[in-house]
Amino acid sequence: MKLIEQLKERFIEIHGGNPVDIAVYHAPGRVNLIGEHIDYNGGYVFPAALTIGTALLVRRRSDDKLHMASMGFSLTVQKSLFDLSYQAEDDWSNFPKGVISILHAEQALLSGFDMLFYGNIPNGAGLSSSASIEVVTAFAILDQEGREINRTNIARLAQRAENEYIGVKCGIMDQFAIAQGKKDHAVLLRCNDLHYEQVPFESGSYQLVIGNTNKRRELAHSAYNERRSQCEAAVQILRTVVPGLENLKWLADLNEAQFSEIAGELKDEVMQRRARHVVEENARVLRSVDLLRQGNLVEFGKMMVLSHESLRELYEVSCRELDVMVEAALQIPGVLGARMTGAGFGGCTVALVHEDQVDEFIHVVGDTYLRETGLTGEFYVSKIGDGVRRVE
Repeated sequence: MKLIEQLKERFIEIHGGNPVDIAVYHAPGRVNLIGEHIDYNGGYVFPAALTIGTALLVRRRSDDKLHMASMGFSLTVQKSLFDLSYQAEDDWSNFPKGVISILHAEQALLSGFDMLFYGNIPNGAGLSSSASIEVVTAFAILDQEGREINRTNIARLAQRAENEYIGVKCGIMDQFAIAQGKKDHAVLLRCNDLHYEQVPFESGSYQLVIGNTNKRRELAHSAYNERRSQCEAAVQILRTVVPGLENLKWLADLNEAQFSEIAGELKDEVMQRRARHVVEENARVLRSVDLLRQGNLVEFGKMMVLSHESLRELYEVSCRELDVMVEAALQIPGVLGARMTGAGFGGCTVALVHEDQVDEFIHVVGDTYLRETGLTGEFYVSKIGDGVRRVE
């Protein structure tokens, strides 16, 4: 029996009824190929949608109730559309609740819904399981209500839910890549104005291998918000003390030459390192995309390594587990590049590995990682897939 039929059976066990009126949606996870901690600094990022993600089965109700269940969690939640305040005890359901709360406040939803979520993105791994839930919820509810489907607006809505409802000051990269992803393409996104381009990711005989450190990182309780505040403070200082920068809005508006001249105005050495990472990483994204368009995967891989080094040394969001996995990856023949991906402090790495070496990569890196950290890593060989969509 295929997965969708199994999920429909489980849906009926939980919610009753029959399978005829159940709609099925899917939103992917995402991996960021390069451009980390740049989205909230107004620069360029280069993420791609994965084939793993979140499925949502949904059916309209005749009342104002939301009945939410998940295949991954035992907790089921029942709420009214008029009582969707954040509750810590509601755990995972706060992600769809946040989206629906905003939608209902702005568009007056016509009814409640029965919902069943199924995800095969590892929670806490840095592959955007929460953004995937948010985007699939927004897309499904708008579709069910017969409202306009605008993928950029869906990304904005999902980001708002994360910022205002969950309390994580994330940028828009994750939600945007999940909403606008395209099979065999990565998304070059300029985050200050959401201009984007879908760039073919022609990797030939090389595959993306994602390594999960299985060191969980809870984004809301990590140093993520602290890094964002440091960057915002750096912009404010530069606007104040550097003539001609009175209107500076984003660190990523600065090029490398400009920053070299004015870096000394940031007297706090930590703040200066944070800003340097942003400016240099933003430039690396554009160089990386040019290299990819030229078919120069070797140099593209080198950009991945430089990105990881910067995240480790300047932005200080890597950790021993991520570093061990990246260093082990780079010792394997046929690996062009590897880096941490996501916000850091745990989560995942991504490596560009020749298809003939994938099995050895998984075996050797896994053994090294277990020996060095005592943790068991998990590895996923993932294709680049489509963004959020209705499946049936």
